[in-house]
Amino acid sequence: MLAGARARNDSMLCVGLDPEPAKFPAGMNGDAARIFDFCAAIVDATKDLVIAFKPQIAYFAAQRAEAQLERLIEHIRAVAPGVPVILDAKRGDIGATAEQYAREAFERYQADAVTLSPFMGFDSIEPYLAWPGKGAILLCRTSNPGGSDLQGQRLASGDLLYEHIARLAAGEWNRNGQIGLVVGATYPAEIARVRELAPALPLLIPGVGAQGGDAQATVRAGAVGGATIVVNSSRAVLYAGHDGAYAAAARQVALATRTLLNDSVPQR
Repeated sequence: MLAGARARNDSMLCVGLDPEPAKFPAGMNGDAARIFDFCAAIVDATKDLVIAFKPQIAYFAAQRAEAQLERLIEHIRAVAPGVPVILDAKRGDIGATAEQYAREAFERYQADAVTLSPFMGFDSIEPYLAWPGKGAILLCRTSNPGGSDLQGQRLASGDLLYEHIARLAAGEWNRNGQIGLVVGATYPAEIARVRELAPALPLLIPGVGAQGGDAQATVRAGAVGGATIVVNSSRAVLYAGHDGAYAAAARQVALATRTLLNDSVPQR
C-alpha cells in the first residue's frame, strides 16, 4: 500500500490527524462534535498529495470521539482507498491485552498499521503480527528531547538502545515483513544510522513542520536507495488556515511540503 500510494500520489508526506477543537476555525471552534467534519475536510483536500494518513487516537478519545474516528477511517477508505491509515496509538502491552489492542486497531478501526512501543520485547509485538497484511511500526529513535534518556543508552554489546531496536526490527522480529520504525526528524544523523541498520524497512518520521524538523535533511538521511519513508506533518497542515477556507490552506501547505520532500531526494 505504501509503495502504491507513493507512486500514485508522488509523495512521501503523511498528514497527521490530531484534532483540537479549540484550534478549529470559526463556525466549529471548540465544538468536539465537529471533529469528523474538520478532519474529513482535511482528508478531502489532501488525499491526492499523501502517502498515508495518521490519526492520533488520544485526540479522539480525549473528546469521547472514538465513533467519529471510526467514521473518519471509513471516509478515508471511501475517498482514498489506496492510501494507508496508520493508527498512532503507541501501544506497549503483552499477552491477551496486546491481542485486544490489536483487535481495536485492525478490527474496530480498520487501520492498516499501528504504532507500538517495543520496550516489553517481542511479546508486545507478536500479537499484531498475527494479522496478515497489517503493519507494526515500532518506536526506535523518537523526536522528543527526553528520548535520549533511554534510546541513547549504550548496551553491553556496544550498540545504543535505538540501534539494537533497529537491528531486531530488521532481523529476527520481522518474520513476515510487517515491521516499520519511528525515527524523529529532529535527529537526521540517527535517521541515517537507522537506515544503515535497517535498509529495507519503512520509516515513519514525525517532527517535520511545527516541531522544527529539517525536511531536506530528513529525506537525504532516510530515502537512500529508494527506501520508503513516511514523513509526517500534523499541525502545520491542519491549522494552516483559520477561517472557512482552512481546507484549501491545508492543501497548499501539504502541496508545498510534498514538493520540498520530493526535491530533497538524494541523487543516485
